[in-house]
Amino acid sequence: MAQFGKGSSKRGKPTYAYAIIGVALVLFLFGLMGWLFLGIQKSGDLMKEKLQSHVYILRSASQKQADSLKNFVAAMPSTNTILFTTREMAAQKYSEMEKDTSWKKFMDGVNPFEASVDFTLKSNSTNKDSIAVIENALRTNFGPIISDTQFSLETVTNLTTIANWTMYILLSLVIILGIIVIISIDNTIRLAMYSNRFLMKTMQMVGATRGFIIRPLLVRSIINGLISAGFAIAAVLGFIWVAERFFLPELNLLRDNKTLSLLFFAIIVLGVLMCMASTYRSALKYLRIKLDDLY
Repeated sequence: MAQFGKGSSKRGKPTYAYAIIGVALVLFLFGLMGWLFLGIQKSGDLMKEKLQSHVYILRSASQKQADSLKNFVAAMPSTNTILFTTREMAAQKYSEMEKDTSWKKFMDGVNPFEASVDFTLKSNSTNKDSIAVIENALRTNFGPIISDTQFSLETVTNLTTIANWTMYILLSLVIILGIIVIISIDNTIRLAMYSNRFLMKTMQMVGATRGFIIRPLLVRSIINGLISAGFAIAAVLGFIWVAERFFLPELNLLRDNKTLSLLFFAIIVLGVLMCMASTYRSALKYLRIKLDDLY
């Protein structure tokens, strides 16, 4: 009898270690996919913010008019960086690029280049519609002194198309992985609760309420979820560190601590909520069925 009781007690103890490891693994995969999603989104934003636009100023424009145009562009909410290129700077830049200054002889000392306001836009404004609004505002306010404008519309359109398709594909993968994570966590918790089914049923038979039985299990599920999330976050941070240090140091430029913190918060919330939901559902299932059906 003693040996039977000992075996029953051992069998009734839930295998929390396996549940924690299983949940941590699926949360780790979810974290990696989320990090990849954020990295690609960040790289697209950086590429957009490096596209330079130019507003060329007529040589007949006064310095006051040129300064007014420069200040207008600098004050635009969509402006990321700005640089005012004088005619002399434009001539020097052309000479350095072409490695030839012979053109000066043919121009009889006259500088044919125009001053320009060179600027980049914030990523959320680097799209066809926003650029059209910006160009219209420039033409409306400074049309008489503008000789030409140059925006990388084709490049912007291509980047936007590529970025959108990439986001759609990754979002689909994240949704699919999310479903897999939920199913995997649920199955893992159910296995842990299965080994505890006789203990719960015994407590119910001696008069314990469902709330009394389930409450400590939910507390334990919160602790397990936090532990699993902690392991998953540590693993994701380790993976990122190895990737940045030994494989692609450029990945460091894509790191955004704010969004990364939000990702880790999502991992914690997902781990805790899924552990609680699966524990509650599994415990309720075993409390509802008859004793004979537990075998």
